[in-house]
Amino acid sequence: MTTEMTTLDKIKQQIAENPIILYMKGSPKLPSCGFSAQAVQVLSQCGEPFAYVDILQNPDIRAELPKFANWPTFPQLWVEGELIGGCDIMLEMFQAGELQTLIKQTAAKHKA
Repeated sequence: MTTEMTTLDKIKQQIAENPIILYMKGSPKLPSCGFSAQAVQVLSQCGEPFAYVDILQNPDIRAELPKFANWPTFPQLWVEGELIGGCDIMLEMFQAGELQTLIKQTAAKHKA
């Protein structure tokens, strides 16, 4: 088994186990880039807990996820195994009220 496979397995497992997960630079309390900070801000305003992975602490995931996701940049928001997108998409969805709905429905489904 190659290391690449292991990283990919790790990513798939994280996405499978966490209905709402944000891959970001830094942590929600200490984001390391403006885009991650904005992503955390809008996600937090949706009022539901979410998982996160600090890609700066996980260079293997940082290297592999863009290929797996077919999305070159961070942050990346995944909801129920689907890539929602990065900061711009999250902000647009939030302004349209779509992000709140998506996050609340997902959280409610997984609380049951």
